[in-house]
Amino acid sequence: MNTQLTLSAELRKLVEVRLEQTLKGIEDTLTQILEKQQLTPQELKAELKSLEESFTVLFQKWNLELLYTLTLKTTVGFSEFKKTLGINSRTLSDKLKLLKTHGYIGRTVDAGPPLRVEYALTRKGKNTVLLALPLLYYSSAT
Repeated sequence: MNTQLTLSAELRKLVEVRLEQTLKGIEDTLTQILEKQQLTPQELKAELKSLEESFTVLFQKWNLELLYTLTLKTTVGFSEFKKTLGINSRTLSDKLKLLKTHGYIGRTVDAGPPLRVEYALTRKGKNTVLLALPLLYYSSAT
């Protein structure tokens, strides 16, 4: 997945306007929550700590690539993941189990013959990918 998405100037501007609107909405919502909740520094620290596991899972090698592949392909089998990403079987198996355990993907087994296992994003997985796109967009912008 080393291919960089190239956008025309018009599309880039549209993306940036929509991202700004989304970010502004998130910022306003967060401000309202913080004002109403009046979190102490200790409570805020606990809230941030609870996010740590999700970030750790998402930013491990291959996990975002797996989620983005599912965003683009809807359902993907084990062999197709290996072929598309060039990942070894053991690593792929471990990553898929981890993403399933955390609720980002679902797994469907078709008894066949032949036996076929397919993976798809859950709602949580889809929303996570959509929320990660602005972060990746801004971090790669020149």
